[in-house]
Amino acid sequence: MSDNGVKVQKFFVADSAKEALEAAKRLNAKEIVLKAQILAGGRGKGVFNSGLKGGVHLTKDPNVVGQLAKQMIGYNLSTKQTSKNGVKVHKVMVAEALNISRETYLAILMDRSCNGPVLVGSPQGGVDIEEVAASSPELIFKEKIDIFEGITESQAQRMAENLGFLGPLKNQAADQITKLYNLFLKIDATQVEVNPFGETPEGQVVCFDAKINFDDNAEFRQKDIFAMDDKSESEPIENEAARYDLKYIGLDGNIACFVNGAGLAMATCDIISLNGGKPANFLDLGGGVKEAQVYQAFKLLTADPKVEAILVNIFGGIVNCAIIANGIIRACRELELKVPLVVRLEGTNVQEAQNLLNDSGLPITSAVDLEDAARKAVASVAKK
Repeated sequence: MSDNGVKVQKFFVADSAKEALEAAKRLNAKEIVLKAQILAGGRGKGVFNSGLKGGVHLTKDPNVVGQLAKQMIGYNLSTKQTSKNGVKVHKVMVAEALNISRETYLAILMDRSCNGPVLVGSPQGGVDIEEVAASSPELIFKEKIDIFEGITESQAQRMAENLGFLGPLKNQAADQITKLYNLFLKIDATQVEVNPFGETPEGQVVCFDAKINFDDNAEFRQKDIFAMDDKSESEPIENEAARYDLKYIGLDGNIACFVNGAGLAMATCDIISLNGGKPANFLDLGGGVKEAQVYQAFKLLTADPKVEAILVNIFGGIVNCAIIANGIIRACRELELKVPLVVRLEGTNVQEAQNLLNDSGLPITSAVDLEDAARKAVASVAKK
């Protein structure tokens, strides 16, 4: 952000208590803020399994930074956005603490309903924006940005004014908003959220904390950014799925979902729930699926000890149902599938695929549609 003209605090990143102490001394600041670095919000109110409370701490003593870092690095931090076990902290941010005279909220989001970016702001920053939206929706301001024209000076000025920046601060805030939008485009972001986007008593507009999400489809031209991706915070099964170009998210249920297309995968999870079951995962095979991917997907699903049944829901437009069928048959035989399998296929080469499954001699339950498949999957679990 700093490289693109956005005003931020001076900071260092450390991966040991010793480095954190040295960084605190190098800052030579009146006050220092220490922040645990994990990909989750709510750090300030989080709890470490070392006993330390809070993933964000302020101090004027560099030695305290070293002591706190010892209780952070190598320990799990649990917040409202992590699992119960929390996420292990490998690094901490040691930054110059600046006085904040006023806090606002600013975000740039890619909004499909608007067919482009949207600027969202509120004069109430430093808190969960969801709470502000629920309690005081009149304090949420939006500016739709034409993706071809880009952000205009009038839009940046209007948002700065709505956020409550006055006098010279209004121009300064508008300039920072424009620079944040340019950064948003440059790095192929889907979200740039600054909270708080604040002002100091000295008359500076500063981005005090930020969260940026990147478009996975832009990895080919954002290699340096994606090279920084820390896979250690992701579930091992999700990392394994990514190796085979599978989109996997683990859930709490016991019925595994094997689907092509994100929308259909979400609908499958919903219909399982509507029929009284609980999905064990979200799994999107994508469009250009190969037989090897089908096998690896089954391998991932069957490795989950929670899974008591598998529901396959394929709508073959681009996907060839026969490829899916061959992959299913191979997986069932080689992995010695021991849980009920319900299959619903529709689309390209569906008849050939059904013949392959029927002739396989495997205990596969066919379904005529998604509703039928969900009912049969839920019933197979209920019988146990």
